[in-house]
Amino acid sequence: MNNPLLNTTDLPAFDQIQPGHIEPAIDKILAENRAAIAERLSQGAPFTWANFVEPMDAMADRLDRAWSPVSQLNAVVNTPELRTVYEACQSKLSDYHTELGQNAALFRAYEAIRQSEEFATLSGERQKVIENTLRDFRLSGVDLPEADKARYKALKSELSKLTTQFANNVLDATNAWSLTITDEARLAGVPDSAMAMFRQGAERADEAGWRITLDFPSFIAVMTYAEDRDLRETVYHAFVTRASEVGPHAGQWDNGPLMDRILAIRHELAQLLGFANYAERSLATKMADSPAQVLDFLNTLADQALPRAREELAELTDFARKHGGPVFGHAGQLKPWDLSFYGEKLRKAHFDISQEQLKPYFPADRVVAGLFEVVNRLFGIRVTEHAGVSTWHPDVRFYDIHDRDGELRGQFYLDLYARQHKRGGAWMADCVTRRRRADGSLQTPVAFLTCNFTPPVGGTPPLLTHDEVTTLFHEFGHGLHHMLTKVETIGVSGINGVAWDAVELPSQFLENWCWEREALDLFARHHETGAPLPEPLFENMQAARQFQSGMQIVRQLEFSLFDLILHQDYDPETGARIQETLDRVRQRVAVLHPPEYNRFQHGFSHIFAGGYAAGYYSYKWAEVLSADAYARFEEEGVFNEQTGTDFLVHILERGGSEEPMVLFKAFRGREPSIEPLLRQHGIRAMG
Repeated sequence: MNNPLLNTTDLPAFDQIQPGHIEPAIDKILAENRAAIAERLSQGAPFTWANFVEPMDAMADRLDRAWSPVSQLNAVVNTPELRTVYEACQSKLSDYHTELGQNAALFRAYEAIRQSEEFATLSGERQKVIENTLRDFRLSGVDLPEADKARYKALKSELSKLTTQFANNVLDATNAWSLTITDEARLAGVPDSAMAMFRQGAERADEAGWRITLDFPSFIAVMTYAEDRDLRETVYHAFVTRASEVGPHAGQWDNGPLMDRILAIRHELAQLLGFANYAERSLATKMADSPAQVLDFLNTLADQALPRAREELAELTDFARKHGGPVFGHAGQLKPWDLSFYGEKLRKAHFDISQEQLKPYFPADRVVAGLFEVVNRLFGIRVTEHAGVSTWHPDVRFYDIHDRDGELRGQFYLDLYARQHKRGGAWMADCVTRRRRADGSLQTPVAFLTCNFTPPVGGTPPLLTHDEVTTLFHEFGHGLHHMLTKVETIGVSGINGVAWDAVELPSQFLENWCWEREALDLFARHHETGAPLPEPLFENMQAARQFQSGMQIVRQLEFSLFDLILHQDYDPETGARIQETLDRVRQRVAVLHPPEYNRFQHGFSHIFAGGYAAGYYSYKWAEVLSADAYARFEEEGVFNEQTGTDFLVHILERGGSEEPMVLFKAFRGREPSIEPLLRQHGIRAMG
């Protein structure tokens, strides 16, 4: 059988890949890698970059190039057949990587290179790869006694299965719930665009009326616009009880036991490696020095933001009482399903602007073209569509990136719209990593850029909210970090080797151009008339930028503190105490407490199924870097060519080849300041 996954020199043949191809391809590559490693180790010293590290990198790259399209397919076209084989291979990959990490002979070979005379002659990026690799060996338990190594491997394998199951449960619970409305009056207040989306959903399900789902565009439309408070609560209840022991599908995809076990495994893994807890283990590869430093950072930010957040909630509550009708009355209180609804009304009252007003000015195709023009002016790169490339869905597009000299710097797939069997959220993932091959040729980096925007309805062009525009810019910032790297060594190329709490810097940084008149004029035009965004609307949008920013910050701090404390304070004697920890964090930073049935944690995929365990704080940590980096553009011009070139050269092109603080200081000329972040949110620094 011709297996398309074994062709790892071309782009993935998505039109040919079948579930039956996956396991044979992975088995073959793993077997060949194991044999090649054993053969090279048996030959013994001398170990050099050319005869040892380069072949190891080539093997790792071949495996990555076979697995990356499989991982993407599992996220965007999830089927039972694909899921089964994906999970089987995940387990094999976990075992393989643990074996490599615990291979003492392999470790000694890298150590020999580190101690050799050759090491001093290697480039900085190659030295960084050796140093990182030796660190990662130790973090994989290479020094452990054999019994502990076996325990570590078993735990890693189990953890891989559990985190995959967690993500599957969230997806299944999201897909399982829907509500079809046949009385149009119940949807009063919902804009025409969302009504058309609901109608299209019903038609596809062979139903009459309007079909609401828990896909985010559907959920947020109800939360923001539906005047029927009972309907908002119904949808909220279904959303916040997904994958839990309560709610419409109580117990069916319950992530509760999985979370308990995931935390127990992480704690035991950390202790096997000599760390007190998993938070310490997580920070071993990050910018932050210790959990105490992170907690101090988060608590300091909370002290700055809480007064503002409390004022915002009081204002919103007062507004809702005055405009909420008899349901509130004098003593009425806001509930979580009221926040977006009255928040949108208050925004409209204060600033005469709403997300719905802005949508006609953000047709998706024009926004994408405008994004490309923005990065062209910033970094001198040109993005062009590349036709004829195999994709996993007709909506997916493929693009090339060329620099000023005409060199192909990167390529990417763009998948914008929400649909069934596609994981929620937005992300960038690497498909191919840049590296210099042994024959001297360069491998072009390729990225997957995935969003879940409101899909096209009928013949109407898809229109984006300003929030969705910002999300697109965010993910493209990640993509540029991956694709514009000039690093040629796979371990620190692009986003590889970048400390996790710095990886959000380019993404959050690029969001700023969604607020600049000079940038918006490149793409914000009415989809029917072509008229630019009117100045009064732009001014109102700017005035509303800091609207409820205090409440937004404390919500992010709630997630960050919960994550870190959960991993730092885990006690095997008492278990995870997940709800108790979350309740305690909410007492510290939340301004509005959710109902008892809320099971937010059961869908918190970032920390239970993604890479953010004991690292969710990275969003706020990196936001300090991104706001301060952007402040230089504010000082020198948002499209200043030299400033853009400096960001390209010092941040985007360097990947993980240097420590983030070194790169930041090279760009900014000093260490980061928190002042620009507070200023962006309209918060005056205290103390």
